[in-house]
Amino acid sequence: MPKANKSCPHCSHKDRSEKEIKDLTTRLNRIEGQIRGIHKMIEDGAYCVDVLNQVNAARCSLNSFSKVLLASHIKSCVKDDVRNGSEEKIDELVALLQKMMK
Repeated sequence: MPKANKSCPHCSHKDRSEKEIKDLTTRLNRIEGQIRGIHKMIEDGAYCVDVLNQVNAARCSLNSFSKVLLASHIKSCVKDDVRNGSEEKIDELVALLQKMMK
């Protein structure tokens, strides 16, 4: 079982629960398997449309992973920063969302 990260006041680290780590790791393992599957399809000479369908499925999985991670970030890091009277995480979030929406 993965261990939760320890927060560091001087670094950008996040203390995640065991449950969150397990959920994110499970999602990443699934995505990794999808990518390996695409690689094998290319090696096996799979039809282009079939490969592209699998690429789209992997992209959707990555998008889903990003949504879960983003929600966690907003509910913890951003919320805590605002509660402490700072808006640094809000500015960081706005910049991140602008990058993600390109």
